[in-house]
Amino acid sequence: MLQGVRSKFTKDYVSLPSGNKIWTLIFSQDIQDKTPLVLIHGFGGGVGLWTLNFDALSLERTVYAFDLVGFGQSSRPHFSSDAELAEKQFVDSIEEWRAQVGMEKMILLGHNLGGYLAASYAIKYPQRVEHLILVEPWGFPERPNHTDQERPMPIWIKVLGAMVSPFNPLAGLRLAGPFGPILVQRLRPDFKQKFSSVCEDENTVTEYIYHCNAQTPSGETAFKNMTIPYGWAKQPMLQRINQMPEDITITVIYGARSCIDGNSGNLIKALRPKSSVNIKAIRGAGHYVYADQPEDFNQTVLDICSTVD
Repeated sequence: MLQGVRSKFTKDYVSLPSGNKIWTLIFSQDIQDKTPLVLIHGFGGGVGLWTLNFDALSLERTVYAFDLVGFGQSSRPHFSSDAELAEKQFVDSIEEWRAQVGMEKMILLGHNLGGYLAASYAIKYPQRVEHLILVEPWGFPERPNHTDQERPMPIWIKVLGAMVSPFNPLAGLRLAGPFGPILVQRLRPDFKQKFSSVCEDENTVTEYIYHCNAQTPSGETAFKNMTIPYGWAKQPMLQRINQMPEDITITVIYGARSCIDGNSGNLIKALRPKSSVNIKAIRGAGHYVYADQPEDFNQTVLDICSTVD
């Protein structure tokens, strides 16, 4: 998944005091005078999905990307079945990772589940976050009440609900065995197109996603335990966003064509009236903003980073 990347980078495992290992990529690590940018992938993903972004984002500052514990090539630890404790395990592993790589402060960017965990991290370790960038974040709004649930429900929510309960979301992928990559391609034929400019082999992306999720479903199980039916978070982040210090600037990035409700940015803004909260919409992009419109996404992130230093 990284054959299209031209920038200099290193890749290795970062060993944590807890005994876990986090697979990490570091780009332009010789840049010292700019706050590093840290990328956290979403559910079921890994560092390879940032392939279209590394070159542009690492031109002027060091960029770190890692596989969350429980996902990709990182360790697959046992997570608590309690949603709060499972979230804490994720967040504490990010802090352990930060300490091991020796970073004082960062611009923290998270997509989907990564956005939820980035916000949780910023609440617990605000002194480490210079700017928080939430890209199509999952888990912010509360589940609508019963009356709202009687309204027509988007098909994607019904599908997600069926996937999440009672099995792990990606159990079918593992049950498919060697036919897993074919299943990925059938379910998400758009991924091949998204990365066609950097992947010569049309099967590269589907193989990568399959192998990211064919292992022990550690993080996947944790995510399931953090949700309630139809994919809502048990602990919605909007209930806690005001615990984050007011001086942390937040930027929320959405795809203008995304099926995800983009109102969380406005709600964050309303809940943090004394803070700087910016909302950016990327035209022509869906949920995978960084791959749907990589040039616009990259430029938007670069502009955000330029306001930091």
